[in-house]
Amino acid sequence: MLSGIRVLDLSRVLAGPLSTMILGDMGADVVKVERPDGGDDTRGWGPPFDGRGESAYFLSVNRNKLAVTANLDDPADLELLRSLADEADVVVENFLPGTLERRGWGVDAARARNAALVWCSITGFGSESRRPGYDFVVQAESGWMSITGAPDGEPTKHGVALADVIAGKDAAAAILAALVARSRSGHGRHVQISLEASAEAALVNVAQSALVTGQPPTRWGNAHANLVPYQLFHAEDRPMVIAVGSDAQWKSCASALGLGDLAEDAALATNSGRIAQRDRVVAKIAERVATAQASHWLARLERAGVPCGIVRTVPEVLALRSASPLTGLPPSVPGAIRRPPPRLGEHTALVRAEGWRAFRFA
Repeated sequence: MLSGIRVLDLSRVLAGPLSTMILGDMGADVVKVERPDGGDDTRGWGPPFDGRGESAYFLSVNRNKLAVTANLDDPADLELLRSLADEADVVVENFLPGTLERRGWGVDAARARNAALVWCSITGFGSESRRPGYDFVVQAESGWMSITGAPDGEPTKHGVALADVIAGKDAAAAILAALVARSRSGHGRHVQISLEASAEAALVNVAQSALVTGQPPTRWGNAHANLVPYQLFHAEDRPMVIAVGSDAQWKSCASALGLGDLAEDAALATNSGRIAQRDRVVAKIAERVATAQASHWLARLERAGVPCGIVRTVPEVLALRSASPLTGLPPSVPGAIRRPPPRLGEHTALVRAEGWRAFRFA
C-alpha cells in the first residue's frame, strides 16, 4: 500500500523504529540511519543475541529496512542526510530537542528544502522537555502503574514496553494521516508524538471513570472494576479467563457452568447487581471452575457464546503463528516481510552511491 513512499528513519530504541517498521511492512522504502560506534542502543540490549550477534530486542522492530551509518558531527555525513531528506516523503526522529538544530539542520531546515516532507518527532514528554523518554518512567508517571498489579501489592509495570509500543503506533497513524493531507494540499507537515501523551490517552475508560466519579481508580489485579465476572479463574489444570460483557452473557455463563441458582437469581440479573455481590459470584465460579480442566469449561462456555480463554505462555502463542527468530511475528497491519533486520551499516556504501535508488539493488 505504501510502495514508493520513502522513509528516512533517524530514530532508535523502540517507539520510532516500531513506527517505521510498520510503514516498511506496508511497503515503504525505509533507510535506517545509525551512529557508527555501536548503532541503535538496542543492538546491545541483550542477551539474548542470535547466532549473528544481533539482540532479540533490535530484531523485533527493524525488519524491512536498509541500514546506513552516519556521524552527525561529520559535515559529509550530515550532507548525506540532507540529500536523503530532500527526496524523502517522511523523516522520523526521536532526538532530544535541539540535537539536530545545533548542527545546523532539523525540521525547519529540511522542510524549507522539501515542502512536501512529513517530519515526525517522537519525544518522551513533549517538545519543550529534555527528559529522556524511557518507557518505565512513562508507565509510572502516566498513572498506569497505580492501576496495575494485585490490590494489596505494589504498583506494577506492564510486561511489555507498552508506552513505547502505543506511541510507535500513534506515530504511524499520524504519519499516514499527514500523507493523506499532503495528497490533497501538496504540503507536508510536522507531526509530534510523545510517550507521555500516548500513555495518558491510553487510560481511556479508566480516566473517564475517574472524571465521572471524582475518585482515583484502584488496582484490581486480574479482575475488572466495572464488570462481574470478568477475571482470571483457576481450572483444575491451568488458569483461564471468563469475560462476561452483558447481562445475556451472564445468564449463559452461569448456566454453562452449572450454576443454575445464580442464573435464576434476580438480584444478579444486571451487572450492577453482580458488582454489589462480587465476592459471592466470584467465589461460586472459582469453586466450580476448579473441579475440571480448562478445556472442559472452554468447550461449554464457547458453545454458550461466553467470551473465555486460557492463559497461554509466549511459546504457546508463537507456536500458533508463522514467527521467525530473525524477522519476528507477522505484521499486525496489511503488509509483508521483505527484508530481515539489517546489520549495522550493512547498506552504507550502496546508499551513499545510489541514494534512494539503492532499493533497486538491495
